[in-house]
Amino acid sequence: MNLRPTVERIAQILVCLIPLLLPMTLSAQQPDGPQSDAPPAVAPKPVAAQQNGSGEKITVPAGTRVGVVLQNGISTRNAKAGDSVYLQTSFPITQNNRIVIPVGSYLRGELLEAKRPGRIKGRGEFRMRLDTLILPTGYTVDLRAAPRSADSGGNETMDSEGKVTGGGNKGKKAGTVVSTTATGAGIGAIASRTAKGAGIGAGIGAAAGLAAVLLTRGPEAELPRGSTMDVVFERALALDGSQIQFNSLGQFQPIIQPPVRQERPEP
Repeated sequence: MNLRPTVERIAQILVCLIPLLLPMTLSAQQPDGPQSDAPPAVAPKPVAAQQNGSGEKITVPAGTRVGVVLQNGISTRNAKAGDSVYLQTSFPITQNNRIVIPVGSYLRGELLEAKRPGRIKGRGEFRMRLDTLILPTGYTVDLRAAPRSADSGGNETMDSEGKVTGGGNKGKKAGTVVSTTATGAGIGAIASRTAKGAGIGAGIGAAAGLAAVLLTRGPEAELPRGSTMDVVFERALALDGSQIQFNSLGQFQPIIQPPVRQERPEP
């Protein structure tokens, strides 16, 4: 049996298949190594979206203290309940090494009550509550806060509820009576040249001093513009993380020193 034609036919078929099989063989045998072609581009992950996602919440706990400066003066001479109070933060609040309330943020509140001092006894007093926080970006949130201490340059005191009370003036009123009594006694003695005249003059002076005291109000409660205060958050403050990505740490205007507190006659 002659197999030569069959062998020749198989050889021809193999010759035709070699060009097709050779690239596949070389590709399979090619070792791993540096690639001359650039790898395909991979889209980067949205880092900003991950960090600043709308789901991120920052909570500033209740009891947090922040230093503020009063932007409008308050006095019981003309203050009344409902008047607005404006302040600005002078120190940043941080959380996890991140500023969440920068310097220069604004706080707004109102007076809950304001009372002038009485003519016989009593002191001026007012109480405020802060209810709005505005960050430099314009992000506005509701809050509940009240001052706990204040430096006004005067003798005002502040209780744990944020009520400001004017200083006492009992010694001043007693001094007024003593002064007018002594003056009256001296005038009576000079006019009559007798002890009786001095006594009458003293009585007249005492009466005049008492009348002056009865017509004079007690000390007003005042916080001049530029007074510094320590404000406490009375409840936790929730902030949207996407709204507190600050390009700067905030700016604060120079503190306006409170004016020298000069005594003036009470109406």
